[in-house]
Amino acid sequence: MPHHQPSVLGLARVPLRPGLRPALALMLALGLSGCGAADRLGAIGKSPSLSAIQNPNSASDYQPVNLPMPGEELQVREANSLWRSGSRAFFKDQRAARVGDILTVTVSIDDKASLDNETKRERKNAESSGISAIMGFEDHIKRILPAGGDPAKLVGADSSSSSDGTGSVGRSEAISTTVAAVVTQVLPNGNLVIQGRQEVRVNFELREMLIAGVVRPEDISAANTIKHTQIAEARISYGGRGQITDVQQPRYGQQIMDVLLPF
Repeated sequence: MPHHQPSVLGLARVPLRPGLRPALALMLALGLSGCGAADRLGAIGKSPSLSAIQNPNSASDYQPVNLPMPGEELQVREANSLWRSGSRAFFKDQRAARVGDILTVTVSIDDKASLDNETKRERKNAESSGISAIMGFEDHIKRILPAGGDPAKLVGADSSSSSDGTGSVGRSEAISTTVAAVVTQVLPNGNLVIQGRQEVRVNFELREMLIAGVVRPEDISAANTIKHTQIAEARISYGGRGQITDVQQPRYGQQIMDVLLPF
């Protein structure tokens, strides 16, 4: 009976010869990469397009932050008093405090790391066993064994193994920039969820900076700025896309082979 192979993308089952399977797999891989390749071919000679300004809360990957919060405090108002419980200042505070307010995030990263590891292992084993005397029947055992056999050396085994491994990692990263972020959520304890995005296009290369996290209003300076080290659950991404980035990245086929090849 012919072997039936289910086709891709919900097509009907069709009989396939074994020799056609590798060709079908190759065609499938080319088809999956065809959409991205078509988009890139259509963008030849054009600058990378900038993303449209949109509401971060309406993004498909937006996830509201839910963290443990303290209990609500009762507002106590004293008679003939201008002070209100929970206020951060007597006069109006110009710092970001509500959804939609903007604050400036200062990003200054200068990380360096160096690791150097070396591992060595060596093991040797030797085993031997035999029969030198067994109630006078040694001569009979010699007749049973092949010519030249010695009962005193019936079994002998030895093994040895060794390994030597070295590894080193050197990393150096430096980023110094500022990003304006928008308050997207105010948590019940007063902390602010912020998200900022910055895109800069120079010729045919687009640089993108993303930052998100949770900040305390008390950490925001009088100039309405905050350091990236004061952001909890900080998510900082700096990268780009364009002709230079494309050249620096391995081709799709090479990336697939790096994943699939076991050696």
